[in-house]
Amino acid sequence: MRTAILLSPFLTSLALLTSCSSPPKPPSVDEGNRRPVNSAMAVELQVCKNELQNTRLLATEATRLADSTSATLASIAARQQALADLNAPEPPAAQGNALFTVRFGYGSARVDIPADAEKALIAQAKSAPLIMLRGRTDGPTDSLAESRISRERANAVRDYLVAAGIDASRVRATYQPVGDHVADNASASGQVLNRRVEIELYRALPVALGAGQ
Repeated sequence: MRTAILLSPFLTSLALLTSCSSPPKPPSVDEGNRRPVNSAMAVELQVCKNELQNTRLLATEATRLADSTSATLASIAARQQALADLNAPEPPAAQGNALFTVRFGYGSARVDIPADAEKALIAQAKSAPLIMLRGRTDGPTDSLAESRISRERANAVRDYLVAAGIDASRVRATYQPVGDHVADNASASGQVLNRRVEIELYRALPVALGAGQ
């Protein structure tokens, strides 16, 4: 009975040793997923990737700065132009044609212009591209006599201007024997004002006339 008790622990140990007689298998490794951890090529590739990303970021930032600078310069230029336009002097107002009037005695075509008026007339006439003369009378009705005197007055003023140095090609003479009165022709004072030649000095050629020349 004692012998059986002593053998029991031995048998148990023997059974355990028998079950462990085969060593455990090592874990398997998939060779397709292996990557070099510290190889020089892998490190260089990673460095290149980082540098490429940094270059892209720098290029994007440079483009943004260039666009921002262009917009700023355009805004400054627009403000400077607006300021220049604000401070620019206004162009002088266009002047109208100058008008002189020569008065005549009854039935006369003699030109008699006061010295001060003559000086101003000649000075402005020399720079006028067109001079229009309009001979008028105080005649109550149309007649050959009124036509003749109105024409002679216009021609007399034309000759006067040409003699003063005005280019004859810039002078146009017209006449009208009756009408176009500037005063009441029923009164003596009005008739004095109606016996006249109007001298209109143009600042610029009329469009139709200028296009035809």
